[in-house]
Amino acid sequence: MNELQHETSPYLLQHAHNPIHWKAWNDASLQLARTENKLLIVSIGYSACHWCHVMEHESFEDEEVAAVMNSGFVSIKVDREERPDVDAIYMKAVQLMTRQGGWPLNVVCLPDGRPVWGGTYFKKDQWTDILQQLQNLYVENPEKMLDYAEKLHQGITVLGVVEKNTSDESLHTDRIKPLVEKWSKSFDWDFGGYARAPKFMMPNNYLFLQRYGYQTQSKELLDFVDLTLTRMAYGGLFDTVDGGFSRYSVDLRWHVPHFEKMLYDNGQLVSLYAEAYKRTKNPLYKEVVEKTLAFVERELLQEDHAFYSALDADSINETGTLEEGAFYVWKKEQLQQILKEDFEIFAELFNINDFGYWEHDHYVLIQSQTTAAIASQFGLTETELRQKKKDWEQLLYNERKKRPKPRLDDKSLTSWNALMLKGYTDAYKALGNESYLAVAEKNAQFLITRQWSEEGLLWHSYKNGKSTIPGFLEDYAFVIEAFLSLYQATLVETYLHQAKQLTDYTLEHFYDEAKQFFAFNARNSTQLIAQHFETEDNVIPASNSVMANNLYTLGLLFHNSYYEKVAVQMLHHVIPYMDYASAFSNWLNLWLNLSDDQKELAVCGKEALANIKTLNAEYLPNVILAGTTTASNLPFLHNRFDEAKQLFYICQHKNCLLPNESLQQTVSELKIQ
Repeated sequence: MNELQHETSPYLLQHAHNPIHWKAWNDASLQLARTENKLLIVSIGYSACHWCHVMEHESFEDEEVAAVMNSGFVSIKVDREERPDVDAIYMKAVQLMTRQGGWPLNVVCLPDGRPVWGGTYFKKDQWTDILQQLQNLYVENPEKMLDYAEKLHQGITVLGVVEKNTSDESLHTDRIKPLVEKWSKSFDWDFGGYARAPKFMMPNNYLFLQRYGYQTQSKELLDFVDLTLTRMAYGGLFDTVDGGFSRYSVDLRWHVPHFEKMLYDNGQLVSLYAEAYKRTKNPLYKEVVEKTLAFVERELLQEDHAFYSALDADSINETGTLEEGAFYVWKKEQLQQILKEDFEIFAELFNINDFGYWEHDHYVLIQSQTTAAIASQFGLTETELRQKKKDWEQLLYNERKKRPKPRLDDKSLTSWNALMLKGYTDAYKALGNESYLAVAEKNAQFLITRQWSEEGLLWHSYKNGKSTIPGFLEDYAFVIEAFLSLYQATLVETYLHQAKQLTDYTLEHFYDEAKQFFAFNARNSTQLIAQHFETEDNVIPASNSVMANNLYTLGLLFHNSYYEKVAVQMLHHVIPYMDYASAFSNWLNLWLNLSDDQKELAVCGKEALANIKTLNAEYLPNVILAGTTTASNLPFLHNRFDEAKQLFYICQHKNCLLPNESLQQTVSELKIQ
């Protein structure tokens, strides 16, 4: 076994038996490359990555490959989920070199860590041939390699850095409209999402588009959001049998997924569908939320109230070999045996036909028509068909339990846990299910007691009772966001003060006064070959955009003008880069907070918690809520509590109307008609 046997990451442990002398990313491994003057191989992946497994099997388990790698290189394996900072830096390098990226991510570097070559998946012969060429070049003509490394390093250093915006152009929200109009040209009006494959869900995009469509009363935008959410829920992307979403769809129809299920996707998608349910009361959205959280509790929730990270895409098939999607797909004959006389209706609903066919006689279940349409076709009521659908899914679930499960990535990441915590909180707000709030609060206690050190820092990773790796900006940003949401659900001010405490820590340890953004790594942590400032939203919103939204909300609640100044300043710098708006949707959400529709609401009185529960069930994306059942010293609530009255203070950019005592009137005034 190699040195990876001492790690806790499931991905690194998967490589512990490789004949390659893998090392983990640490100071000792990096120093060894410098001491021995050897090129570094940095190979990055994650446990649920299909092509990472393929390259391991073809190359990293092979003795001939090991001979090449062990003789001339120091080889380091990195779990991108444990070290998103390392992944970000070397992803930039590969994107500069090849104009594309992905995982596995393989980079060859000088002994000091500066990259000279990289790419993604390689076949065995191609991989060894490249390594031997690079080794020869380093021995025979190191100056050429050094020169290239220096130029590439300069590119990495500036890539993604947002320059200060020195213009005094106003932040009027009218400027959002042309950005959305340009964005809408990429919409897929047949299946939702964007008119390209593969299709990623991008939850934050639809949270913003839904909010913008609501605030501008754009039926077209809201129809597009609903089309997207409906088609994602219908498609093979969503596991109708057991709940939960896969990572992305390889086709335009959301049909055939890349089958791994990631905690971060499911946390965000629960929040999205919960918000959409508040707006529409669509029972499909409620079903998605409930099924997804049931899946999370069954498969990803630990006894100590932390969430595991992922389920693998691959599992053992009928022939005993590892196959992508084997756990999830069905043969027609299997379905006929299970469903018997109901098979014909089932086949129509879930397209056991050319539309639902995948490959090798397998089908991935996908709906393309409403239950109402199918019910009518077979002379059933919609209620009857819904019950049948529920019964069928239970039959398939019981059958699937007999299959070998996909592998579990059993580490817990602070940032991803916070996303799931917020998902549970948002589901509680939308559906009122107290059990969701209970899970959220227990997970919050896990983060507070296990992942928040006495020195004030957050740990990034947790496994087997051990917290490791000092946290990155994403950990702080998402925990702060989750605690803000939890405060607004419970009115427990402790969560709010903890959010503020973590915010002050990030300002002290991550904020760069010169660049006026937060670095991804803390100043007091070991620095990489370049700083990383995460500003573009992706499948997960950029940590800087999350921090900017957090600062804006905390600035209002604590009357902290510095927080607000930093948030608006960051937005001002980012706006010139918003050519392609989908990469800035969370910034656009912050920008909407500056509109005339934006409100703040203070709910004060002994019944404030019950009133907040009612308000949280309404779709009010343009309202920042706070409340108290007792006299409060929170600046936004100070001197607003009255023992004898229920008071609702509607404010707009800190200017407050006289309070009213009617919950119904308050909701009416806050709704955009």
